[in-house]
Amino acid sequence: MDIHWIDLTVFIVYILLMLGVGAYFLRSNKSTDDYYVGGRTMSSWHVGLSVVATDVGGGFSIGLGGLGFTMGISGSWMLFTGLLGAWLAAVILIPRITEIPGFKRLYTFPEIFKVFYDKKTALLAGIISAIGYAGFTSSQLLAGAKLASSTFVSLSLQNALFIMGTIAVVYTVMGGLKAVIYTDTIQWGLLLSGLIFIGIPLCYHAIGGYAGLTASVPDNFLSFSNLTWQDLVNWGITIIPIWFVGMTLYQRIYACKSKRDAQKAWYIAGIFEWPIMALLGVLLGMFARVGADQGMFEYAGFATAEGMDAEVGLPLLLRTVLPVGLTGLMMSAYFSAVLSTADSCLMASSGNLVTDIIGFEGTNTKKFLKLSQLFTLIIGVLALLLASFMQSVLELMLYSYAFMVSGLFIPVLGGLFLKNPNPNAAFFSMLVGGVTTICLIILDISLPLGLDANIYGIAMSLITFLSLNRILTTHTA
Repeated sequence: MDIHWIDLTVFIVYILLMLGVGAYFLRSNKSTDDYYVGGRTMSSWHVGLSVVATDVGGGFSIGLGGLGFTMGISGSWMLFTGLLGAWLAAVILIPRITEIPGFKRLYTFPEIFKVFYDKKTALLAGIISAIGYAGFTSSQLLAGAKLASSTFVSLSLQNALFIMGTIAVVYTVMGGLKAVIYTDTIQWGLLLSGLIFIGIPLCYHAIGGYAGLTASVPDNFLSFSNLTWQDLVNWGITIIPIWFVGMTLYQRIYACKSKRDAQKAWYIAGIFEWPIMALLGVLLGMFARVGADQGMFEYAGFATAEGMDAEVGLPLLLRTVLPVGLTGLMMSAYFSAVLSTADSCLMASSGNLVTDIIGFEGTNTKKFLKLSQLFTLIIGVLALLLASFMQSVLELMLYSYAFMVSGLFIPVLGGLFLKNPNPNAAFFSMLVGGVTTICLIILDISLPLGLDANIYGIAMSLITFLSLNRILTTHTA
């Protein structure tokens, strides 16, 4: 059973409309400010919805469904750390960043390292950010590919990955940040409406309501305590710091009209992350597990939930229970979530390359756009290759988060809270933190207490930073 032509038509029309919006804003970009920071005039609601669309996006949407499938409603606590991160950034980060000299001339996250430290440190921050966001882009493309291959039975995962990558790259090449923010608002509204008014009620009815749910899932799936303290610590130490080191988030701070607008946007983003999106995602994941156990997916080769990829359960459920027409709308909603994150991450990574690594400066907008388009294409291809070797959306996404966080979090805090911190201390703490985390992940070492490699990477970064800052500052004095 493949997707109906009506649903396919709805989906294609949606994709063309989004590309049309991107093309419209591409023509309206008059300056570098327009392209990278939305002209610095964006409202708090547009930015707030864009922030949550970028942060949650398709990866977390599919990943949350996977958590609901495997652990139930407790999986929602993962995005509670997103709420904490957003609100801490609103209170701690935004007031300090907006007071930086030359704040209105900043375009990227690593540029603040030039203010806090020096050009060498900013260059390393740009490299780490570019690599991290390329990996994060891969996770979004993989999320879209899993969704597409589960929806279109005749479409393989690799072919779906190629199609999603092509759409994301073309869309991103055309639009600047203003296009991204406005389309994010549309896309997020579509996803949220689709989940609340279509996905949840129809899937709940299809599995037999509360009786069907309780008859299938274990009792602990309906409890908020079906997790370990290690789960909370690992999620928290990976996700909360990203609000302090995320290139896509700094671009949106720069895009806001004022400090107050930026803070309001971050409060809006936090409440949409948890409980709204968190609970919607894990509930649908639980419904998918029930559907699998009830034999809904036998036509796709899954008699029960046993041995099934948890992250394909949700798209399979939607494809199975939704009627013609609504399936196309719901698939468009999920693809919109994928695109809303993939475009931002691709743009962030190419921005790091053009502005922070290559160091392009000047007012030649045409040259700037051509460079951005070229590196967006290159990063998109690399992200596709990486995604083709990974199977878990959530794993790939959290690895990308961990790489950036372990390298960049401590130097950012040092710049925010210490007076004249040493640049070499920041530089080597980035290297030690990032390398520690990646080595622990690659070597697959069994770590004490079941804690994430990122925790040890941040700890090593902190020790390195404090030690060198003390030694070098004392020596200089």
